Amino acid sequence: MSAALPPALPRPLGRRRRRRESGPVAAVFRVILFLVYGVPVLWIVLTSLKSPGDVLSSNALFFFKPTLDAYTTALGNGDLLTAGMQSLTIAAGTTVLTLALAVPAGYGLARVRGPVPTIALGLLIVLQMMPQTATVIPLFQIFGSWGLLDNRIAVILADTALLVPFAVLLMRPFFRNVPEALEESAAIDGASSLRTFLSVVLPVARNGMATTATLVFLLSWGEFLYAINFLLSPGSYPLSALLAQQVSAFGINWPGLMALAVITSVPILVLFVFTY
Repeated sequence: MSAALPPALPRPLGRRRRRRESGPVAAVFRVILFLVYGVPVLWIVLTSLKSPGDVLSSNALFFFKPTLDAYTTALGNGDLLTAGMQSLTIAAGTTVLTLALAVPAGYGLARVRGPVPTIALGLLIVLQMMPQTATVIPLFQIFGSWGLLDNRIAVILADTALLVPFAVLLMRPFFRNVPEALEESAAIDGASSLRTFLSVVLPVARNGMATTATLVFLLSWGEFLYAINFLLSPGSYPLSALLAQQVSAFGINWPGLMALAVITSVPILVLFVFTY
């Protein structure tokens, strides 16, 4: 005779109530996020498909004859590929150099005890709050004395100095979540501090490193102020400066500007897909 199965325990009433209440709230929140972020993107794409005469026409807000002239002109621009490679080099170099500095610093602040982490975190917050415009002239003088003006290395160094405090503040919580027992076990097995850090700590905190690297890449990809001040030749400008060139004293080429914005966003979209 087979034993009867025990009846399934009912779910707690409070949990079911929270799930029912969170459903409409989550749906409304998603709709609000879509309106905040999706409508501007839709407007950019639609504007890039318009002719210059349809951009300012109230009758062609949604119903117009689409054209790819702006994309044809943008892709036919000989500076587009050069600017894209310049942006890619600057963003990749900034990401690598920022992680090389922020990862050890974040780990050190996560493991050191006493007042040192508090003081260091306070200084990092102050540096993070400093306006970028306040550093342009001093950095210009420094890079001029080093002979780095009109060189992408100057932009990489400046972007790294700008983003290191942000990256350290972002990495520290990930390292604090790594159990110290893992490091103690590795030390008992005879591993050195460096090997413990490389073989035990970094693999556990790899998601934090990937998140930080993605954000640093995105921020340095769209950086504009350092690029136009430290790169003296317009032919060496990155994509962010190429976008600004669509604005002139004679007006704004809205279809060309939006087409370049869409093209510039494609690498960011690819990066988002691979890091999702």
